[in-house]
Amino acid sequence: MLLQHCLLSSDELHNWGWRIPFVVGGLLAVVAVGLRGKMAETTAFVENHTFSSTHANLRELMKYPRQIVTVVALTAGGTVSYYTFTVYMQKFLVNTTGFSKDDATVICTIALFVFMLLQPLFGWLSDFVGRRLMLIAFGVSATLFTVPIMGLLSQPQSMLSALVWYLCALLIVSGYSSVNAIVKAELFPVHIRALGVGFPYAVTVALFGGTAEYLALWMKTMGHPEWFAYYVSGSAALSLMVSVFMKETILNSELNQTTLHQDQ
Repeated sequence: MLLQHCLLSSDELHNWGWRIPFVVGGLLAVVAVGLRGKMAETTAFVENHTFSSTHANLRELMKYPRQIVTVVALTAGGTVSYYTFTVYMQKFLVNTTGFSKDDATVICTIALFVFMLLQPLFGWLSDFVGRRLMLIAFGVSATLFTVPIMGLLSQPQSMLSALVWYLCALLIVSGYSSVNAIVKAELFPVHIRALGVGFPYAVTVALFGGTAEYLALWMKTMGHPEWFAYYVSGSAALSLMVSVFMKETILNSELNQTTLHQDQ
């Protein structure tokens, strides 16, 4: 928004200015790698890599089918909602609601900034009420309210009202986005955690999150843009079903478990 409204002209932004955020992101990634390299590892990680002979591979991962299914199902519903209300929403506000690109950018920037601030708050709350309750709250709310919220957002309206409805959607998504990483990490013991979380998560995000915007635009070209809202709602219902039947990960966390008992 700063580049668009304050620093660059429209032509400059379209010709080369759009690359600036990618450069900034790349530099921040380098900083993140440096910080990560200096962080202390957990005791479980150090003990596992010192004493365990168990190696992370797909064959070892297949010993955890319940955890894999949980990661896939939670990610499928959560990532569709997440991509819909973060990546796709600017196009939605322009193509469906009728806002200009500049106004849509302002709405999305403010909403996503608030969304960013909500993450540690919701994460802190999950330490008290549990991850499972947060995921259930997300599943119920996203299943019931995605269709009406997107319906309201599709109507011509003021920037303020669009921002309010958009923030309502992001408030719902925060129930998933604030805890999804820790929930999945708590499912796997340390020796298989990176592969156990990373592999099914990456595949599911690519299949569901990566295609969300394309599906939305395709359904719009077919003359049925409302179908996409039902698709998002149905995906959230899948996550809800898994959340209802899963165990509370705080009480059954694998974060501090090692594979020493397997090797002894």
